[in-house]
Amino acid sequence: GFLRGAVLGLGDEVEAVSDVFETDPVGGPDQGAYLNLVVLLRTDRSARDLLALGQHLEAEAERVREVRWGPRTLDVDVLWIDGEAVDEPDLVVPHPRMLDRAFVMVPLAANMPPTPCATEILAPATWAAAVPRIWRTLSCRAYMPYMPECM
Repeated sequence: GFLRGAVLGLGDEVEAVSDVFETDPVGGPDQGAYLNLVVLLRTDRSARDLLALGQHLEAEAERVREVRWGPRTLDVDVLWIDGEAVDEPDLVVPHPRMLDRAFVMVPLAANMPPTPCATEILAPATWAAAVPRIWRTLSCRAYMPYMPECM
């Protein structure tokens, strides 16, 4: 599937992959649930280079951008780069809404290794502030281990 292809497309920079979680879409037209995972990379790429790579992977998955927040085959977001902040019209890092998104926070909290991102985001005060927002939108109906051979 598209998730497996995207993870494989990240190559040997992949350090960890979360389990896969099914969550309801946020915003946009009426549509089905999404499968989500979080990938940890060990890379020297810039935020701009990672965005270009993500857009390339989306194109490989035949993503079509017709409706904002509409159905899509693959959506790759650059969430966090340790020690780097970007605030440009087409790229903001850290991702400005990741603390509000169950599709980010649940995989990150569930089984990602300790990282600067996870340590800061999942710090008790940050997590306590984020949980009420996530709980209102969270609908994780299923999860499964990430198994490349099955996706």
